[in-house]
Amino acid sequence: MNWQLAWPEIALAVCGMAILIFGVLWKGRSNAFACSMLTAGAFLLAALLVLSQGGGLGYNGLFVVDPFSSYLKLLILAGAALSLILSVDWNEREGFQRFEFPVLMLFSVTGMMVMASASNLMTLYMGLELQSLALYVLAAFNRDDARSSEAGLKYFVLSALASGLLLYGISLCYGFSGTMNFADLAKAAANPAGVSPGLIVGIVFVLVGLAFKISAVPFHMWTPDVYEGAPTPVTLFFATSPKVAAMGLLLRVMVGPFGHLLPQLQSLIVLISIASMVLGALAAIGQTNIKRLMAYSSIGHMGYALIGLAAGTTEGIRGVLIYLVIYVFMTVATFAGIGAMRRNGRTIEKISDLAGLGRNDPMLALILVICMFSLAGIPLLSGFFAKLYIFLAAVQVGMWTLAVIGVLTSVIGAFYYIRVIKVMYFDQPEAPFDRRPASLSFVAVAAGLFTTFFFVFPAPIIGAAQVAAKALLG
Repeated sequence: MNWQLAWPEIALAVCGMAILIFGVLWKGRSNAFACSMLTAGAFLLAALLVLSQGGGLGYNGLFVVDPFSSYLKLLILAGAALSLILSVDWNEREGFQRFEFPVLMLFSVTGMMVMASASNLMTLYMGLELQSLALYVLAAFNRDDARSSEAGLKYFVLSALASGLLLYGISLCYGFSGTMNFADLAKAAANPAGVSPGLIVGIVFVLVGLAFKISAVPFHMWTPDVYEGAPTPVTLFFATSPKVAAMGLLLRVMVGPFGHLLPQLQSLIVLISIASMVLGALAAIGQTNIKRLMAYSSIGHMGYALIGLAAGTTEGIRGVLIYLVIYVFMTVATFAGIGAMRRNGRTIEKISDLAGLGRNDPMLALILVICMFSLAGIPLLSGFFAKLYIFLAAVQVGMWTLAVIGVLTSVIGAFYYIRVIKVMYFDQPEAPFDRRPASLSFVAVAAGLFTTFFFVFPAPIIGAAQVAAKALLG
């Protein structure tokens, strides 16, 4: 059975239940802070277990551990840990400091890690639902805020619809192939000419369900409203770890069990990629709320990442994995800056409210400048290299049109990123900003340094991504 392969997930689940009991029994004023620190310790323990475990198949083929899954799990844990650090001070200042918050994050991360190691359609669905159930509550965690309640409700309704489509696709795949195991599905799809049309329809439904989770067009409708309405640390969490888990799961499903059918599905992936890039570039131009702007930005970035999947090569998969790491750190630094934006104790989210930040807080303004330029793909910053690896993979297989569209949408997207910089440095300030807390400063500086100096030491990330991509492609 080889159950030891799931030690990181088992450890997180046990820690989650223990922290939940601790939070209920200890009624001290600082129990939320204590539970957050215990959750951070659980993330660190899980990361150590991921680094120390070997590979193989467990639970009768339901669960797989390989360099690809380990790469994703470490990135998921990193994104979750940084989101948790930002949430500690934010929740205290907003007055909804409750111990359930870090516990929900922990259980959601457990589901994401199960997704990363899924080697069966049932494991895929269980991990996805465990992740989503906690996210529903997190999105509406600030229950006294109408926007947060609306965000949670919208995400719940639309995510339930996407889960239903995914489950229907899984049932079709099982009905027409007789198996839910990835290895057996790959054998069933080995001869594309003999594959049942029902199986193809099932694969398309599975693709639709996973495309919703990465907020790819046309399944992006929930993203701007949820990003805007959810508390900022929750928005950051939505923008990082769940996207990594869903994109990793999409890669594993499309390259593993349905890899032989990837050429037939390539047109669909290309269409979703182009639509996401175009919408992300154009829809963000008219936004006045910076969290909505980042929502459309994330839609565009998932479109860029899908270029690597469309290429279907080792270089393409490696490009996606590198892109995910860089995207996570760019997003973390940006949301750390957004979380620090306060005047007189009041949270501000309008882009126009950034006026004067370059004078009042030069360090934070500099970090946001680095993030905006990196998101736009300006050379020498990490975002440029993320897109470079993706576009090179497309060019190597002759997908020039997709690469050219990616470059053009990057140029269009640069407009709204540069507009944010213009507001920070050239518009007249309204009032000085509140002093930012140390936790926000630490996260913003750490992620900003990674974004700035990625080009100096790229080898560890590139090497790990190469190993993970080869493991996925077999």
